[in-house]
Amino acid sequence: MSMSFDQYMRDSVQPMRDELTNLGFQELRTAEEVEAKLPTAKGTTLVVVNSVCGCAAGQCRPGVGEALKHDITPDHLYTVFAGQEKEATAKAREYFAPYPPSSPSIALLKDGELVHFIERHQVEDRSADQIAADLTSAFDRFCR
Repeated sequence: MSMSFDQYMRDSVQPMRDELTNLGFQELRTAEEVEAKLPTAKGTTLVVVNSVCGCAAGQCRPGVGEALKHDITPDHLYTVFAGQEKEATAKAREYFAPYPPSSPSIALLKDGELVHFIERHQVEDRSADQIAADLTSAFDRFCR
């Protein structure tokens, strides 16, 4: 039995993608899709840089899911997948300056400008509940 590496990776990461798309996130898979959405999005936009790592599974995605149960949430939800759609991820990261590339990570933009960012080291060292609390605080501040 033979399976291509690309097919194996698509099959392996699909459940990780589904965790966010089931919450209402739209995947941006090309640099062109990122460029069409992020700079023109009016209001607030949450962008999750998804990843296959354990901290994405144990803290980041669950924390984001919990935060989205809050009364105040962003207007737009987008995700890019680091290591999968490399050009889309690189293009999204251009909007996260001055922060270096980091995955997983979570960006909150308001009218296309970065207003809050959670880097990988802030995911690794905190629980999903702590990440949710950080995000809901940012939602309260920027999404009204």
